[in-house]
This record gives sequence, C-alpha cells and structure tokens, in this order.
Amino acid sequence: MTPGRIPRLAAWLVVALCGALIAGTGALQMLGLSEQSARDPSGFSGWGGWVFRLAFLAFAVVGRLIGARAPGNLLAPLFLATGFLGLLGDFCYQYADRGLYGSGAPLPGGATAAVLQNAASAPTIGTLGLALLLFPDGRLPTRRIRWAALVPAVGIVSVMAGYALQPGPIEFFEEADNPWGVAALDTPADVAVVAGWVLMPLGVVLGGIVTVRRFRRSTGLARQQLKWVALAGVAAGLLLLANAATWLVDADGLTDLRNALIAVGMAVFPSAVGVAILRYRLYDVDVVINRTIVYSGLTAALATTYLSVVLVLQVALQPVTDSSDLAVAGSTLLVAALFRPVRARIQAAVDRRFYRSRYDAARIVAAFTADLRDQVDLDTLARQLVEVASSTVHPVHASVWLRDEGDDA
Repeated sequence: MTPGRIPRLAAWLVVALCGALIAGTGALQMLGLSEQSARDPSGFSGWGGWVFRLAFLAFAVVGRLIGARAPGNLLAPLFLATGFLGLLGDFCYQYADRGLYGSGAPLPGGATAAVLQNAASAPTIGTLGLALLLFPDGRLPTRRIRWAALVPAVGIVSVMAGYALQPGPIEFFEEADNPWGVAALDTPADVAVVAGWVLMPLGVVLGGIVTVRRFRRSTGLARQQLKWVALAGVAAGLLLLANAATWLVDADGLTDLRNALIAVGMAVFPSAVGVAILRYRLYDVDVVINRTIVYSGLTAALATTYLSVVLVLQVALQPVTDSSDLAVAGSTLLVAALFRPVRARIQAAVDRRFYRSRYDAARIVAAFTADLRDQVDLDTLARQLVEVASSTVHPVHASVWLRDEGDDA
C-alpha cells in the first residue's frame, strides 16, 4: 500500500466514530452539569464547546475528502487522526467530569477517562506543525529537513507518554490519581510533558518557516495552494487577536465566545487546506486575500477611532451631561463618514505593498486617461496605447489597427 493511502472503509469508519463521539458527548451533557463543571467555567460545557467539536469534525471530514481525491497524501490520515483524537479527548473530559464529580451514581472509569483526555487532546498543536510541513502534496520539500518533522512528532509522543505515565493527581482532575502512573517515572514524565509542550509549538514555527520558503520558490498550482494557507494564517491570527481582546473587557459570560474564537481559528486551517487541494480553481484566492487584509485593517482602524472618540467626547461632554449617548452618536457618525475614504486609503496601501504590479498598472491607466483628454495626434495616441497595453497586461505582441476615413463602416 502506498504510504499515506488509507482504505475508504477505514476513513469512513473514523468519520463515523467522530460523529458517535459528538453524540456521546451530547448525551453526557444531557445528564446535567457536575459540581466540577459549575466550579470550572473554562470547561467546554457551553455552546463554545460545540464550536470546538465542529472544528475537530472539520479536520476529520477534510481528511476523508483528501484521502478520496488525493490518495497517498499524508495529510489525509493526519487530519483524520487530529479530528478523532480531539473529539475523543473532549468526550473523555465530559465522561471524567461526570464520573468523578457527578451528583448521581458515579460512572465507572472516571480516572482512566481523565488520563485519556489529557493524552488525546494534547497532540493538536503538534499535528498542525506536521501539516504545515507536509502541505500541499503530503511530502517534505527535501529530505534534508526531516529533522524539522521530528520536532513536532517527538513532541506529540513525549506529551502523550508523559500524561499517561505521570503518577499522582491528574491534571484538571486533581482529586483523582492516575491509575496508569508509575512512581519511578515521576520526574521523567514531568520532563516529557514540558518537552512536548515546547517541541509542538516549535514545530508550528518550523512549519511556518518551511511554508514561507516553499511559497517563495513555488509557481503555478503550488503557489495558488499556498496562498490559501496564507489566508488561513491571517484569519486565524485575527481570531486569536480578537480572543485576546476579550480579556480586556470586564464582562461575564465571555468564556463561550473565547472558546468559539479559538475553535474557528483552528478550523480555518483544514478548511483552507481542503479548498486548496480539492477546489482551488473555483475561487480567485488573490481577491479573497486582498479583501481580507483590506477589511481587517479597515475594521481595526474604525474600531480604534470609534473607541478613542467615544472616550474623548465623554470627557469633553462630562461637564454638560452625564449621559454617554451624545458621545456614542457622534462617534458613530464620524465612523460612518470615514468609511469610504479610509477604505480607499487602505486599499491603495495594500495594493502598493502586496500587489505592486496591479497598483502600477492602475497608475499607468490613470495617467493615460488623463493624457487622453488633451492628446489630438492620432499617431502619438496609438503609440501610447500600445505602450500602456504592454506595460499593464504584458502581451506577447501589441499593435493598433486604424481604419482609413474612406473605408466603409
């Protein structure tokens, strides 16, 4: 069997198991919140946890599609494993939560489920690093960077083994002891966990570096595919920044929103990979990336302006009125007025920095249009038209045919 090729039945079985794990997690949640869940609001018992489950399901589904369309691509089993392990870890978390802290009859094997939760949930970051190294064809660019693939791979094995063999209280479930723990391996297991959490993010960094190098050397199809991953990276970065911004807001009930932002940021990667490998021809990725950068910058600029003006107006109007309605209304009107000019400036800056050829072409056409109003010599106009066409669209050959006045229409 070709490396990376997985039987169709096995792939469907993994996807079915992912669906069963989601259904099982929902059934466990129907039993009601345990005392631990009530004390620990960071658990995935709310709607944000369901966004995480959909994100892991996206990994499995994309893995199945890649396996069907691109047999032998190692991204297929890697995505299937990521989705399955993530959902298994979530199911084990819910099971351990109710098995160890449930108010009713305790579920058997709660401590074992707690250990499995830590071991199964941890590898996600490492698999993302491996996926970046293997994208888009499922192979490393060169054999010389095999060591780079070993970094996240060793991190995955290290963190899973460390969590499985750590003696004593289980992380996140301190009231229970690890039934698989080995007392003699206490220190080595702790070192393995720490090493795993260091190596896996390092693998993501190495994967990003390799992806950038691949992009610089790529042409044609591979370059278009790598642009989709770049788009996913921009989207994930913006979502993580939005998640970080929520910590600046002093409000309750944001746990689910934060979990959802992280989950969506994680899900955009397999989605972009799936589009890049399977259906990239249906979309103009350059337009999508351009609009993403422009409107992300526009949103950040207008949001900063809005908040700044609100604060300034509140201070200025405080002697006149205690209400903030005037400040909000004034800031809203200002932002509405700034939308078009700010968007135009950001679009020009993005085109100038990232789409220089398009920016230069637009300037050449604008200059030609301005000269066209004053040009009366037909031969000069024809020559300029050819020069503009050659400078903007770079044809193999360009010429202008002019009809004599005596010719019939």
